[in-house]
Amino acid sequence: MPQPDHISRLGVPDPAGLDDDLRAIWRKCEEKLGFVPAVFSAYSLKPQRLRHFMAMYNEIMLSPSGLSKLEREMVAVVVSSANRCYYCLVAHGAAVRQLSGDPELGEMMALNYRVAALDPRQRAMLDFAWKMTTTPWLVDQADRDALAAAGLSAEDMFDLSETIGFFNLSNRMASATDMMPNREYHRQAR
Repeated sequence: MPQPDHISRLGVPDPAGLDDDLRAIWRKCEEKLGFVPAVFSAYSLKPQRLRHFMAMYNEIMLSPSGLSKLEREMVAVVVSSANRCYYCLVAHGAAVRQLSGDPELGEMMALNYRVAALDPRQRAMLDFAWKMTTTPWLVDQADRDALAAAGLSAEDMFDLSETIGFFNLSNRMASATDMMPNREYHRQAR
């Protein structure tokens, strides 16, 4: 049985009615990816929020960091696993598969990251991501010390925490709107 056909239960505007800058982004996505990520379509209900969302995503996920792009995507999937966010599990699971070249790693991140053969740094990061998502009130200095012991600098811990926070927000928006992932993600890097 295929996933539902909607993008968001709140509806999405006709892309033809979007501002020029957003239509240019739609064209660029079509050229580069072959589709427009559904999260962009869902957020286009509030165009200025979409611009802010894209800027924040780009800053957190693409700017220089002590965390690799793969590590940030792994965090996105682990947070999304804890939150059971279908959209982000599918979209970011595909990114993990693509960036790692390992089709099994995306599934392990989505279902139980603890079964993956991770280095101590990645394990510490993902354990922290899980705890920050499921029981944030229990995070204390011992958790930061564990990250430092695994080799994360203060800046790395900041980037990790911001990535975790961003995907908790994204997961809640995706769940609230019943956002569906692009079907293309299901087939990527398999």
